[in-house]
Amino acid sequence: MSDDDLARLMRFVLEMRQAGVTDARALSALEKTPRTYFAPDHLEGLAMDDIPLPLAHAQTMTKPSVIGRVLTALAPQADDNVLEVGSGSGFQAAAIASLARKVVTVERWRDLATEVRGRIGRARLFHVFAHAGDGFEGWTDDAPYDRIVINAAVEDIPLPLLDQLNAGGVLIAPVGDEQAQRLIRYRNGEREDLGPAKFQLLARGPGEDPAAD
Repeated sequence: MSDDDLARLMRFVLEMRQAGVTDARALSALEKTPRTYFAPDHLEGLAMDDIPLPLAHAQTMTKPSVIGRVLTALAPQADDNVLEVGSGSGFQAAAIASLARKVVTVERWRDLATEVRGRIGRARLFHVFAHAGDGFEGWTDDAPYDRIVINAAVEDIPLPLLDQLNAGGVLIAPVGDEQAQRLIRYRNGEREDLGPAKFQLLARGPGEDPAAD
């Protein structure tokens, strides 16, 4: 790593701390996972800034401080099997993978899922598996999961996801509508409010590009 890259990484970690990410394991995951690698090529220069970045199909690459907050709440353990709903760029799945045994990520847009598979393959993250599918249905083939994280807002947690959660497992999701959302942690049938959130709404079914019609 060059001196410039090291200084950039140090600034990034400091910015995460200033944004409220203080959990050591979450910080370590963000530090070990190069966001530049997962950002669109033309936005690589902005990858280490604490801002969302646009992806195809009006999707976004979540702010790293928000991912740090989610990682802190999710608290994946070394032997955990984790399901992520909404892959985006694959950055969060890769960060989770630095903390967990296995990560399964589901993306409704097939081309985004293909891009994620390419990135995680090049990163040699052989314990991350990206699939195209309906996030409301989860991914039964690798269930049950010790941790589930939903990267889009839902009015209620989809029952198939709750069915795929291990007893004693943790599920993190933004709950609400376009106007008001709260980040909620579900564990042992109890809901814990972790504060306000702002995510896109979780859409059902496979993504369909009108331009392809």
